[in-house]
Amino acid sequence: MARSRIGKLKPRYSFLLNPYSDVRLSKCPRCQRLTHLRKFALLIHLEGWGPMVLGKTCRYCTPCELIMAHKDELEAELARSPARFVPGTPGHNYLVLGTVERKVWQKGLTGKGNELGDVLEHTAEFKKYFDLHYEPGGWYPAREE
Repeated sequence: MARSRIGKLKPRYSFLLNPYSDVRLSKCPRCQRLTHLRKFALLIHLEGWGPMVLGKTCRYCTPCELIMAHKDELEAELARSPARFVPGTPGHNYLVLGTVERKVWQKGLTGKGNELGDVLEHTAEFKKYFDLHYEPGGWYPAREE
């Protein structure tokens, strides 16, 4: 059975949400090349609110097409969004679904609000989601076999 896509555009980019506040991704965890900052219009589903498009500057690796967002920064942005007025603030209940074309996002910022159907026509879901795991350096006891 074929899985339906969220947006009308082909899936694009991969996504990594960095849960560690003490780790910043200046190098790509996949290819070890330097990352750079780039602004993306992220489509985020907030529990108790619904979908919203958030302009967020993220780390980006061009060869891997990997968007890396820091969880603490993303949650700080969401805490300043209109969704904070919903009873039972969503706080940590959200899912980053994909990216929206910048022109559509910017059009929504001018007050000429877009309907959800229009936004979904210009949305590309992520090809793949990655998890980040790291072990901080230091002394560790020998492992028992």
